[in-house]
Amino acid sequence: MDNIKRIAVITGASRGIGLAIAEGFASKGFDLILSARNSQLLGEVSERLKSHFSTNVWVMPADLSQEVGCNEFVAFIKSLNRKIDVLVNNAGVFLPGTLMEEPEGQMDFQMRTNLFSAYYITRGLWSLIKTNERAHVFNMCSIASILAYEAGGGYAVTKHALLGFSKSLRKEGIPLGIRVSAVMPGATLTDSWAGVDLPESRFMRADDVAESVMMAWEINERTVMEEIIIRPVEGDL
Repeated sequence: MDNIKRIAVITGASRGIGLAIAEGFASKGFDLILSARNSQLLGEVSERLKSHFSTNVWVMPADLSQEVGCNEFVAFIKSLNRKIDVLVNNAGVFLPGTLMEEPEGQMDFQMRTNLFSAYYITRGLWSLIKTNERAHVFNMCSIASILAYEAGGGYAVTKHALLGFSKSLRKEGIPLGIRVSAVMPGATLTDSWAGVDLPESRFMRADDVAESVMMAWEINERTVMEEIIIRPVEGDL
């Protein structure tokens, strides 16, 4: 039975949007392969998902800001000998700062985390993805992919780049029947906004973002939502 269940690979899955997406796919009967930096949180998430949804969950803590961490996670996935139905590149980091005054190395770290993790993992799993007639890759971009942030210049650059990666991957996936979606959420109430003096009503919930991902996956297989833009009703912050 396990061998015919669909598989979703999700990075940055221990909390926030990544966790909400993991719960969404688990609720649809998917087995899950999850990664995040925090091994304790990842273990707790795994046990909760297995208990609540009666599904199989494999986890591997990894620092996906490093190519070696991406390669180790890919090798772990391949060792399970399963086709990949869904890949959600959600690993990411936001560090505030202007381009010209941010600390040395901040742009590099965000670029490696927000862009190159998606590149290395997708590239490493491509042989497993392209054998599936209904594979779907989701790249978790941001409103910052289309809107520059005054106090988050480096972050906006990396998310613009991730959107460009998504568009190019979409072109390469067409002849293989692989669907690619760039998800661009606005302000979402996650740990990134901890301590901000704003009412919850100004934010979307992580569940809202996860629901949009599930809708994109469930749409007719002849159709793909290439870009998913979702914002709080009251607009951007």
